[in-house]
Amino acid sequence: MFDFKGKVVVVTGGARGIGRCIREKFEEAGAVVCVIDLQENDYFVGDLADRDTLEAFAARVIADHGHVDYLINNAAPLSRGIADGSYEDFEYALRVGVTAPFYLAKLFAPHFAEGASIVNISSSRDRMSQPQTESYTAAKGGIAALTHALAISLSGRVRVNSISPGWIDNSYTVYAGADAAQQPVGRVGTPPDIANMVMYLCSDMAGFITGENICVDGGMTKQMIYHGDCGWSLKE
Repeated sequence: MFDFKGKVVVVTGGARGIGRCIREKFEEAGAVVCVIDLQENDYFVGDLADRDTLEAFAARVIADHGHVDYLINNAAPLSRGIADGSYEDFEYALRVGVTAPFYLAKLFAPHFAEGASIVNISSSRDRMSQPQTESYTAAKGGIAALTHALAISLSGRVRVNSISPGWIDNSYTVYAGADAAQQPVGRVGTPPDIANMVMYLCSDMAGFITGENICVDGGMTKQMIYHGDCGWSLKE
């Protein structure tokens, strides 16, 4: 469906999960993919929270390819809550989840090709929360806001959008019963649900879309539930 032959794609956190699926989808469509991840991979192993690492990674990408067509900021920040999270934990989550996407956009800004796109992976937690998720939620809210700021600053040069996944099972488990039924679409998500949206947003079909956040969550954030609705009850 998509043809990205000869395109250069940067994927952060591309060694596993959603990031790995994004990388594989782009490679299947003919792109060259440059991954940075703490996990072993065939391009660049490094910590996105470290400024020198980001600069070394960006320099290698440009030395190897001369330009970037698509930047996919996917790496997941640390999740710690107010009860057990330290100052350092929170700061680290923001460096990975917000500072690194900003700095990579800045480093690649002179090297984006015509028709370039940035896609940031946020989360449905940018608008809703479970207890004890402050560092992750703050980082995901930050990257959603960073998206529309970058879209304006880079207008006319780079389109910038974000995706907010809901429950995505990286092991491709097929859920039945309540776990599936609670999703308005009737199932739990899998990495291709997000990767396909990334591909669309980078394609010419999305040429009139920038500054947007698209929630891909099977409809969960649209489902209003009160005590007593649909058999749901509050357990105190």
